[in-house]
Amino acid sequence: MAQTKPAKSTTPIPEAVPRVTDTLHYVHEMPPEAGGTIEIAPHLIWLRLPLPFVLNHVNCWLADDGKTWSIIDTGADRPDTREHWEKTLAGPMGGRPVDRLICTHGHPDHIGLAGWLCDKLDARLHMTLAEWLAPQLWREQGMKPMRDVEKLAFKRSGVSDKALGIMMQAREAAPFRNHPLPMSVKRIRDGETIRFARRDWTVLVNGGHAEEHASFYCAADKILIAGDQILSKISPVVGVYTSQPWSNPLKDYLTSLKRLATLPADTLVLPSHGLPFYGLHLRAQQLEQHHEKRLAQLEALMDGPKTGVELAKGLFADAVAKGQLMMALAETLAHVNYLVEEGRAHRDETGEMDLFTRA
Repeated sequence: MAQTKPAKSTTPIPEAVPRVTDTLHYVHEMPPEAGGTIEIAPHLIWLRLPLPFVLNHVNCWLADDGKTWSIIDTGADRPDTREHWEKTLAGPMGGRPVDRLICTHGHPDHIGLAGWLCDKLDARLHMTLAEWLAPQLWREQGMKPMRDVEKLAFKRSGVSDKALGIMMQAREAAPFRNHPLPMSVKRIRDGETIRFARRDWTVLVNGGHAEEHASFYCAADKILIAGDQILSKISPVVGVYTSQPWSNPLKDYLTSLKRLATLPADTLVLPSHGLPFYGLHLRAQQLEQHHEKRLAQLEALMDGPKTGVELAKGLFADAVAKGQLMMALAETLAHVNYLVEEGRAHRDETGEMDLFTRA
């Protein structure tokens, strides 16, 4: 294929606005249509792909490196997503080679097509090690019946046999059955520099939403490719699951918010869901306050010994009513474990079910 010289970008980086205290500033009021693109900054293109969930889209980023491209995140493994990629590769990306696929983390809306794209484009996958390993484990687990140890963990949280049956049925349609990932990876680490979109980016690895979620910060242009670590209108899921029942991901997540808030206030934030925005410090503060409110609500519910399910029904009543008990329980346990580790709650593991009371 003949190589074409990339046209010089005429799109400036969206102008920052003064730091404000009560609102975020969105640089585009409307996103691209499904499968559409917008040049968000010189040599950096915003691609929006559809998702079959309540959260109905994911933002991916196309980095023009000159003779080649880098891609950040992939969307879910679905026929319509593959069609959008075929059109994008031939259209906005001009048929030029893709050298690298960089994934922020291992959730299926971010790595679902990583294996397919790497195979198709002969591209090298760049990820943190934990986020490359985790979805391979999830895929393996998702193709097998739920193990007794997992069932026991749910029952210790107060999940009824009927609710457990519904969870098992939902697992049969688990979205983690994504296209197999490449069997080799170029590991990226916290603090190192990676170059794409003709800029140098510092890798920021944080926990909470995922074990080793990678965001990318360009100090020269003050741009943060945030992934799911900080979103403009919703809080990313922070959950405790059967594989790590005593973990404290909320502590990791709150720590990450403080770290991201040390970046300049006029940083352009490119999130994986929602609209690009200015107002990083405000948004970090809002998310921290959101979780503090949840913690206070949870403490109020612990007026006597409660199971995880009882607390989840109090904290996320609407989600449980809509059949989202597994996710509600995961979020609840993340907040419970935080309170226990902070000495604000007590866990009693002596009976058939774990019981929690406020300190």
